[in-house]
Amino acid sequence: MIYSKHNIFSGITGSENFFIVNLLSGSADILNPDEGRMLQDFLGGKEMSVEFRKNLTEQGYLVDEKEEQRLYRSKYLDFIDTREEDEVQLFFVPNYSCNFACTYCYQDEYIVQKQELTTGVIDAFFSYLHREFAGRKKYLTIFGGEPLLNSPKQKELIAYLLNLANESNLEVCFVTNGYSLVEYLGILQTANIREIQVTLDGIGHVHDVRRFLKGGGATFEKIVAGIDACLENKLPVNLRMVVDKENIDGLPEMAKFAIDKGWTRSEFFKTQLGRNYELHHCQGTSEKLFSRISLYEIIYEQTRQHPYILEFYKPAYSVSKFLFENGSLPDPLFDACPACKTEWAFDFTGQIFSCTATVGKASESLGTFYPEVSRHEEMINDWESRDVTAIAECSDCNRQLACGGGCGSVAKNRTGNICSTDCRPITELLGLGFSAYFGPDHDYQQE
Repeated sequence: MIYSKHNIFSGITGSENFFIVNLLSGSADILNPDEGRMLQDFLGGKEMSVEFRKNLTEQGYLVDEKEEQRLYRSKYLDFIDTREEDEVQLFFVPNYSCNFACTYCYQDEYIVQKQELTTGVIDAFFSYLHREFAGRKKYLTIFGGEPLLNSPKQKELIAYLLNLANESNLEVCFVTNGYSLVEYLGILQTANIREIQVTLDGIGHVHDVRRFLKGGGATFEKIVAGIDACLENKLPVNLRMVVDKENIDGLPEMAKFAIDKGWTRSEFFKTQLGRNYELHHCQGTSEKLFSRISLYEIIYEQTRQHPYILEFYKPAYSVSKFLFENGSLPDPLFDACPACKTEWAFDFTGQIFSCTATVGKASESLGTFYPEVSRHEEMINDWESRDVTAIAECSDCNRQLACGGGCGSVAKNRTGNICSTDCRPITELLGLGFSAYFGPDHDYQQE
C-alpha cells in the first residue's frame, strides 16, 4: 500500500492538530498532534504503528496504486456524465454601456460598439438557444455593461427579452449595479427571476468612492432602496461585495448594516464576496489587490473578532464549509472552468463567447449567432477539453480534485494557453477552514 497521491495533509491554523482530506476516496479527518507527527515521520521514511496504518488504509489514505487509478477513471467518467446533465447558464449582454465609472472596471477599455441591440438580435439569440441547447436544463443571466439602464428604449428591449424568456420557460438572473432597480421593478416582476446580483462595496462613503456615477455622484442610498424594494416584492437578491485592501476593513460594518436592515433574515437574500483581481486589466495599481490566500487570512481574523460577520457571509475555505454543513466532502472536482461546458456568453453584436471573463473581447469570439450562425470549432474544442486530465501541471498535484485547475481565462491570460493552471491555495484554505468551522482543537472524524 502506498500513500495516496490525492491526500491533502497539513496543520490546522492556530492549532497543534492536523487535517487530512482525500477528495477521491471522500475521506476527511482531523489528526491529533501525535497522529500528525506520526504521519509526518512516515512521509519522512519512518515506519508507523500497525493500528494507525490500518486506520489510514480503511479511510483511503493508503491505497493500492492500480486500484486508485481505476477509481480515478471511474470518478472522472461519473463527473463527465453528470456534467452532461447539469444545468447550463447562458449569459446575454444587451450592451457594454454603463452609467457607473467604477475604479476597478475591467471593461472600461473595451471598444465602444456602434451597433445597438434590436429585437431581431434577441429573436436570433433565442432561436440559437432553442436549437443548440434543446433538451438541456438551462437558465438565462443578463449581464453587462449595465443591463438595467434607465431609458425608455432599454426598458422596452429588456421587457421584450423577458417575454421571450417566459415563452421559453427560462428562469432569469440579472447582474446589475442596482442603481435603477426601483425603476425596473414592474418589468422584473413579469419574469421568473432566479436572482438579482447587486454590488455594494461597503456602506455609505466607502461604497461611493469606488462605485460612483459617470460624471460623479453617490450611488449607495439608491442601490439600498432598490434592494429593499426587491426583497419586499420577493425578488431574490444576491448581494456581492468586491473587496481589496482599500475596503476590506469595512466588511464588519457592511455585515452589521445588512443584519440591522433585516436583509440577512430574508429567505430571498444571500451574499458573496468577490476578490478584486487582475482579469484583463484593472484601473490603478495592483498594490491594492489581495492574493487569494491573503484575502481569506484577513477574513478569518475578522470573523474571529466579529463573529456576526458569519450571519452575513460564510467563507467556503475550499471544501471546508461544504464538509461542515453536509458532513461529507463534495464529489471530486475534475474541472473548475465551466466555459463552453455549462456556461456560454452571447452579446448584442451577435458574437458567441466562452464565459463572462471573455465576453466582449474580439479576440475571444467563438463565432456568431447573428446575422448568421458560425462557430470556430477548434477554439471551442480547446475550451471543452480543458480539465485536470488535460493540464500537464495538474497531473501530479495532490490538490487537483479540490482545485479543478482554476479559471481557464486567467490561465490563458497568464500563459497564452487555455490548458494551463490557475492554481488555488487549497492547503492553506483548508487549514483556515478546519479551524473556522471545526474549531482549532476540534476532534472530527467523518462518518
